[in-house]
Amino acid sequence: MKRILIVIAVILALYLLIQGIKCYLDLERAKEKLNSYNKKELDLSYGKITYVDEGEGEAILSVHGMFGGYDQAYDNIKSRYGKNRIIAPSRFGYLGSTVKEDGTPKEQSKAFKELLDTLKIDKVFILGASAGGTPAIRFALDYPERVKGLILYCSAMPVTEKPDKYLEYQAPPKLFLSNYAMCLISPLMPVVMGMPASTAKDIIPVAERKVGVVLDGEIINPDMERNFEEYPIEELKVPTLIVHSEDDKLSSFKKVEAAKHRFPNLTLVTFPDGGHMMKGHGNEIDKALDDFINKFK
Repeated sequence: MKRILIVIAVILALYLLIQGIKCYLDLERAKEKLNSYNKKELDLSYGKITYVDEGEGEAILSVHGMFGGYDQAYDNIKSRYGKNRIIAPSRFGYLGSTVKEDGTPKEQSKAFKELLDTLKIDKVFILGASAGGTPAIRFALDYPERVKGLILYCSAMPVTEKPDKYLEYQAPPKLFLSNYAMCLISPLMPVVMGMPASTAKDIIPVAERKVGVVLDGEIINPDMERNFEEYPIEELKVPTLIVHSEDDKLSSFKKVEAAKHRFPNLTLVTFPDGGHMMKGHGNEIDKALDDFINKFK
């Protein structure tokens, strides 16, 4: 038994060492990748916002999910570069963007409006991915005159009635919000989240995203449950496209099926597989966007 415990301890120590080295190398590569984006900065009324503005054509305001930033916002729709102007900001607390007041979805939607005003863009298609769906929906409700269409990628969904109870914090435990922790748990990502272990490389550097993750967990993700009456989805004045995988482990497709009747002008495109990142369906997603944008531009 003692020998077995020693072997286990050695294996564990080797794993921790190897993951530490791997984490260091991944962090260096992540820094290089972030430097490759043509990012810009603006000082708005609430503080600094960092964003990417690339391409031409119908403008898409891309709103990233948890552990994102301008990089994730841009990468989510970079295939549209030749067809659309992509506006990809870091949300509050992510990669160079400061937080206004409590950082609520309503405040984030105000920041989006101010960004569009500054860039002199009148109307956009707004795309919300994952946790970014909540502020995207909020923007469509608050400023329908600025929205040609709402697009939701494996997004958070509104509930059908105000719940008696809900999770007050909807994000990974704060203990896990470090580069090393993400590297350690990366082998579990396929089982727990249905995402490849390599996803950890896209999350790093965590330190520059941590404030945004905690904000999402405490404020953004619970908002459609906490403030149910402030999300009259039936009154949406803009067309909506929902694109979702039926095997998504992070944003359950059951929530899409439960909420879809609330959207008054809905186009629903689903895939039986692909997980939260809708892997393997790039061409189908691109066609769905072409059809939706051409119809409502």
